[in-house]
Amino acid sequence: MMLGLLFALQVIGLVAASSSSPSDTCYFIPLPSIPSSTDNRTIPWGEPTIQYANGTTCCSSLDEVRQQLDIIDAQLLQLLSQRASYVREATRFKATVADVNVPSRNQQVIQGAVDAAPSVHLPQIVAEIVYEGLVNSSVLFEECIFNTYVDPECAGGN
Repeated sequence: MMLGLLFALQVIGLVAASSSSPSDTCYFIPLPSIPSSTDNRTIPWGEPTIQYANGTTCCSSLDEVRQQLDIIDAQLLQLLSQRASYVREATRFKATVADVNVPSRNQQVIQGAVDAAPSVHLPQIVAEIVYEGLVNSSVLFEECIFNTYVDPECAGGN
């Protein structure tokens, strides 16, 4: 999934502008302990951090940012739909409902995303929390699929 997201971003010509700033520490776990800012900044503040493959930068307004987020969200939904199809397919290879939730595999998937996050310039905290939710919800979905299937070869149904 991580590599698929990176590929999708490359296909649309989006690359993260490289920088070396104090905010770079926000991309790794643990997040730094920083006091809340009391600044009242002129908008927009800072320099654009997104650079397209053609050399232009994003974004000149909050509306432009939100428009791009909406496009990415639609792409994410498609990828999540594909992932859910494979989760459902994986259920067919589980003999008992207890086989659905495998904590060691769940942790492997989550840790893999956290470890891969820096290579695609994704904050590790985002990868960790998103993948925890993704894995936990996938387990619930898979348990539902398992429990609703009536196996004609088993006496008594489910």
